[in-house]
Amino acid sequence: MISKYTNGVEIKSTRKGIGLSRMNKGRKTTFEERIEIAQYTIANDLDYQKSMEKYDVSYSQVYAWVRKYKSGGEEALKDNRGRNKPAEELDDHERLKLRIKELEARNEYLEMENALAKKLAEIRRRHTR
Repeated sequence: MISKYTNGVEIKSTRKGIGLSRMNKGRKTTFEERIEIAQYTIANDLDYQKSMEKYDVSYSQVYAWVRKYKSGGEEALKDNRGRNKPAEELDDHERLKLRIKELEARNEYLEMENALAKKLAEIRRRHTR
Protein backbone atom coordinates (compact mmCIF):
# COMPACT_ATOMS: atom_id res chain seq x y z
CA MET A 1 0.00 0.00 0.00
CA ILE A 2 2.74 2.47 0.97
CA SER A 3 4.89 1.49 -2.02
CA LYS A 4 1.95 2.22 -4.34
CA TYR A 5 1.55 5.64 -2.74
CA THR A 6 5.23 6.54 -2.98
CA ASN A 7 5.39 5.37 -6.61
CA GLY A 8 2.55 7.69 -7.56
CA VAL A 9 0.01 4.94 -8.22
CA GLU A 10 -3.57 6.01 -7.63
CA ILE A 11 -5.09 4.25 -4.64
CA LYS A 12 -8.77 3.46 -4.80
CA SER A 13 -10.93 3.52 -1.71
CA THR A 14 -12.35 0.28 -0.41
CA ARG A 15 -15.98 -0.49 0.33
CA LYS A 16 -15.23 -0.80 4.03
CA GLY A 17 -17.01 1.74 6.17
CA ILE A 18 -19.60 2.69 3.57
CA GLY A 19 -22.51 1.17 5.49
CA LEU A 20 -24.30 2.78 8.36
CA SER A 21 -22.39 2.03 11.52
CA ARG A 22 -23.69 3.33 14.80
CA MET A 23 -21.53 3.28 17.86
CA ASN A 24 -24.34 4.56 20.04
CA LYS A 25 -25.28 3.21 23.43
CA GLY A 26 -28.46 1.80 21.97
CA ARG A 27 -31.70 1.37 23.78
CA LYS A 28 -33.25 -1.12 26.12
CA THR A 29 -35.04 -3.95 24.41
CA THR A 30 -37.51 -6.45 25.73
CA PHE A 31 -37.18 -10.20 25.40
CA GLU A 32 -39.93 -10.19 22.75
CA GLU A 33 -38.17 -7.44 20.76
CA ARG A 34 -34.91 -9.39 20.72
CA ILE A 35 -36.74 -12.44 19.39
CA GLU A 36 -38.45 -10.32 16.72
CA ILE A 37 -35.18 -8.65 15.69
CA ALA A 38 -33.34 -11.99 15.44
CA GLN A 39 -36.15 -13.58 13.42
CA TYR A 40 -36.41 -10.52 11.15
CA THR A 41 -32.67 -10.56 10.48
CA ILE A 42 -32.63 -14.27 9.69
CA ALA A 43 -35.70 -13.92 7.44
CA ASN A 44 -33.92 -11.13 5.52
CA ASP A 45 -30.81 -13.19 4.72
CA LEU A 46 -28.84 -11.85 7.70
CA ASP A 47 -29.17 -8.22 6.59
CA TYR A 48 -27.88 -6.67 9.82
CA GLN A 49 -27.89 -3.18 8.30
CA LYS A 50 -31.61 -3.34 7.57
CA SER A 51 -32.33 -4.57 11.11
CA MET A 52 -30.20 -1.80 12.60
CA GLU A 53 -32.14 0.85 10.73
CA LYS A 54 -35.58 -0.63 11.35
CA TYR A 55 -35.20 -1.29 15.09
CA ASP A 56 -32.66 1.44 15.98
CA VAL A 57 -30.14 -0.90 17.59
CA SER A 58 -26.42 -1.39 17.06
CA TYR A 59 -24.85 -3.85 14.66
CA SER A 60 -23.06 -5.71 17.44
CA GLN A 61 -26.30 -6.25 19.33
CA VAL A 62 -28.15 -7.55 16.27
CA TYR A 63 -25.22 -9.83 15.44
CA ALA A 64 -25.04 -11.17 19.01
CA TRP A 65 -28.80 -11.79 19.20
CA VAL A 66 -28.84 -13.64 15.87
CA ARG A 67 -25.88 -15.78 16.94
CA LYS A 68 -27.52 -16.60 20.30
CA TYR A 69 -30.89 -17.28 18.64
CA LYS A 70 -29.31 -19.70 16.16
CA SER A 71 -27.37 -21.58 18.83
CA GLY A 72 -29.85 -21.63 21.71
CA GLY A 73 -33.24 -20.59 20.42
CA GLU A 74 -35.49 -18.05 22.11
CA GLU A 75 -34.34 -18.94 25.63
CA ALA A 76 -30.80 -17.84 24.76
CA LEU A 77 -32.05 -14.26 24.29
CA LYS A 78 -33.21 -13.93 27.90
CA ASP A 79 -31.25 -11.47 30.01
CA ASN A 80 -30.07 -13.51 32.98
CA ARG A 81 -27.63 -10.99 34.42
CA GLY A 82 -27.72 -10.74 38.18
CA ARG A 83 -30.12 -13.61 38.70
CA ASN A 84 -29.15 -16.85 40.37
CA LYS A 85 -30.95 -20.13 40.01
CA PRO A 86 -33.21 -21.13 42.89
CA ALA A 87 -31.62 -23.73 45.18
CA GLU A 88 -34.01 -26.46 44.03
CA GLU A 89 -32.85 -26.09 40.39
CA LEU A 90 -29.17 -26.65 41.19
CA ASP A 91 -27.52 -29.99 40.54
CA ASP A 92 -25.23 -31.60 43.15
CA HIS A 93 -22.04 -30.04 41.78
CA GLU A 94 -23.53 -26.52 41.66
CA ARG A 95 -25.05 -26.97 45.13
CA LEU A 96 -21.65 -27.99 46.55
CA LYS A 97 -19.93 -25.04 44.87
CA LEU A 98 -22.52 -22.70 46.36
CA ARG A 99 -22.06 -24.26 49.81
CA ILE A 100 -18.27 -23.84 49.56
CA LYS A 101 -18.72 -20.21 48.58
CA GLU A 102 -21.04 -19.61 51.55
CA LEU A 103 -18.60 -21.31 53.95
CA GLU A 104 -15.64 -19.32 52.58
CA ALA A 105 -17.57 -16.07 53.08
CA ARG A 106 -18.49 -17.10 56.64
CA ASN A 107 -14.88 -18.10 57.33
CA GLU A 108 -13.62 -14.73 56.08
CA TYR A 109 -16.15 -12.93 58.30
CA LEU A 110 -15.12 -14.95 61.37
CA GLU A 111 -11.42 -14.33 60.67
CA MET A 112 -12.06 -10.57 60.52
CA GLU A 113 -14.14 -10.75 63.69
CA ASN A 114 -11.35 -12.68 65.43
CA ALA A 115 -8.70 -10.18 64.29
CA LEU A 116 -10.87 -7.31 65.56
CA ALA A 117 -11.35 -9.03 68.94
CA LYS A 118 -7.57 -9.55 69.28
CA LYS A 119 -6.91 -5.91 68.41
CA LEU A 120 -9.52 -4.73 70.90
CA ALA A 121 -8.01 -6.95 73.62
CA GLU A 122 -4.55 -5.53 72.86
CA ILE A 123 -5.84 -1.95 73.09
CA ARG A 124 -7.58 -2.67 76.40
CA ARG A 125 -4.40 -4.30 77.75
CA ARG A 126 -2.35 -1.19 76.85
CA HIS A 127 -4.78 1.15 78.59
CA THR A 128 -4.92 -0.89 81.80
CA ARG A 129 -1.15 -0.61 82.42
